[in-house]
Amino acid sequence: MRSQPIKNGLVITTAVAAAALLLTACGPSQPQSQGTPEPASTSSTPSGSSAPATSQTPSTPPSSSSPAGPALCKAANLTVTDDSAGGGAAGSINSQLILTNSGSEPCLLKGFPGVSLTADANGSPIGAPAKRDESAPAADVLLAPGQAGAAALRYTQARNYPDCAVTPAAGYRIYPPEDTASLFLAEPRDACSNADIELLSIGAFQAR
Repeated sequence: MRSQPIKNGLVITTAVAAAALLLTACGPSQPQSQGTPEPASTSSTPSGSSAPATSQTPSTPPSSSSPAGPALCKAANLTVTDDSAGGGAAGSINSQLILTNSGSEPCLLKGFPGVSLTADANGSPIGAPAKRDESAPAADVLLAPGQAGAAALRYTQARNYPDCAVTPAAGYRIYPPEDTASLFLAEPRDACSNADIELLSIGAFQAR
C-alpha cells in the first residue's frame, strides 16, 4: 500500500531534476552569444595599419628639388632696335621689333609686347595700342646675354584714314611681356589721336 506514493514521489523528483538540467543548459547560452563587444578602435583600425605613419611623414618642399628657371626678360636688361627689311604694301610698313638681352644672365621672352606710338620717350601713348596678331603661336624664347628675340610689327599709314586726326609721334613705346617698365624706340611716325583707329599690329616673340 505504501509503495505507490514512493513511486510517485520518485517520478516528480526526476521531472524536477530534468527541468533544472534544461534550465542550466539554456541559461548560459544567452550571455555567451552576446559576449563582451570588442573596443571600437580594434574593429575600425586594423592592427599594423600604416596610416598614422604616412600622415606624420613630412613632404619635401618642391623648391628643394626643383631649381628655378630663367627669369623673364625685363626692360632694365634689354635694348630695342627694329629691322624694316620686310618692306610694306598698300600703305603699310612691315618690320621686326628686336629686343636684345643686354644683361649678364639668361632671360626668357614669352608672348606679346605692348606697343604704342608716343610723342616722346616720356610722353603718353597716342591713339590705340597695337592689336595682337596671333597668326604665329607664342613660344618660349630663351635669350643668353647678347642674344635677341623678334616680333613682327606692322604700321599702317595714318593718312589712309580720313577721320584719323593726324598727330606727330616721335616713335614707339614698348613694354616687354609681363613688365610695367618700358623702352623707347625713336621712329618718327604719324599717329591717329582717334583711338578707334588701329594703326599697329604686333606678333608674339620668336627666336631670331
